[in-house]
Amino acid sequence: MQDIQLIIGSERGAATGGATFERRNPLDHSVASRAPAATTDDARRAVDAAAQAFPAWAAMGPNERRALLMKASAALEARAEAFTAAMAAETGASAIWAGFNVHLAAGMLLEAAALTTQINGEVIPSDVPGSVAMAVRRPAGVVVGIAPWNAPIILGVRALATPLACGNTVVFKGSELCPATHGLIIEALLEAGLPAGVVNYVTNAPQDAGAVVEAMVAHPAVRRVNFTGSTRVGRLVAQTCARHLKPVLLELGGKAPFVVLDDADIDAAVAAAAFGAFANSGQICMSTERIIVDESIADTFVARLADKAASLPLGDPRKGPVVLGSVVDMTTVERCNALIDDALARGAVLVCGGRASDTLMPATLLDRVTPDMEIFREETFAPVKAVVRVRGADEAVACANDSEFGLSAAVFGRDVARAWQVASRIESGICHVNGPTVHDEAQMPFGGVKSSGYGRFGGKNGIDAFTETRWITLQTTPRQYPF
Repeated sequence: MQDIQLIIGSERGAATGGATFERRNPLDHSVASRAPAATTDDARRAVDAAAQAFPAWAAMGPNERRALLMKASAALEARAEAFTAAMAAETGASAIWAGFNVHLAAGMLLEAAALTTQINGEVIPSDVPGSVAMAVRRPAGVVVGIAPWNAPIILGVRALATPLACGNTVVFKGSELCPATHGLIIEALLEAGLPAGVVNYVTNAPQDAGAVVEAMVAHPAVRRVNFTGSTRVGRLVAQTCARHLKPVLLELGGKAPFVVLDDADIDAAVAAAAFGAFANSGQICMSTERIIVDESIADTFVARLADKAASLPLGDPRKGPVVLGSVVDMTTVERCNALIDDALARGAVLVCGGRASDTLMPATLLDRVTPDMEIFREETFAPVKAVVRVRGADEAVACANDSEFGLSAAVFGRDVARAWQVASRIESGICHVNGPTVHDEAQMPFGGVKSSGYGRFGGKNGIDAFTETRWITLQTTPRQYPF
């Protein structure tokens, strides 16, 4: 069990009043971590500390910021074992998933380091004689970063790295489900030498989340908010930001379609579908949720995917290597059991897996799913996946787009030009041809459409998100006025 502290400016300590909350392991319910239950006063103090640190950090040269972020990348990678243990204890995640998180998050810090010298502007032709007109980018100010538990290192670092590279200071609100895991990210940044107040860490009890977020967003020094999480909570965050006129970047839920055309390489498609569907037990925003297969090859594809799914090791990640660890809580199990029951009652066919009695959920495939079944539309966020049979590419596209979500998608077909055309018609922020729906790289424009959110993380899109563009002119000759 790990005890966590708030980190506000140069101070580490308890919440005002000393209240704490516990995160328990989803399998045996042992206490995994105990963290401070921050008050709204604590949240405002954290923003005050970030605001105080902002001028010096914003004025720091890009190469100095780059060096610190590179050190942070190394410090984060050095904590790989601690991250693996914390994720297994707090969320039941496998060592494979923890290792992937550490590797990608370290790369994200390096990518952010590379961005520090790419925050540039442009000279714009002016109609005024002698006027040099420029668009310049400046740090926005204090950024509030809110990250979820499912890919805690990747998404935690994403909430911090580019804002810091751009010269902003950050208040990071850790997830109530993995405060120790998120705290390790802040420890790596501080070990690298970031000045006091540049990054601040706040944890809160679940029942206090709304009030803590409201207090931070309402603070005059906060200029940007970035949130990754569920669409339901994302709407609440967006409403809060709208009331206070604060720009917000949202990456929310998904129901990723995986389209298998009639000319697909079936073995390649099976491998990608299994990875996209069952990595981290399906608890990824990009997870393959709807497998849309042309009916001419569906029998063969489903049989091979079922064999692959049934072979995936399932167990407690603290006791040995597994692919499928625990899901985050019994609420997930109960929701998915209900989805399975509904689908079977309406004519779906259970190919492998099935109902679960605890958080060790097996890889489950439901074939012949139709739009009248709840699982067709609801995000399972679990290793329970729907197979939908279609006839032809047009029907596949229509099925893929029959969703409120639009984050990630994939299309498999040997005729690459045809697959590309199908991909171009799918309504999603991300689409991969002959690749899995679960794919992330630090330099890529990451984000969704429709109910999957708006804005883009990654690379120069991140610079756009976390800086202000200013128009500045320099008059180099005498200027004539009409009066």
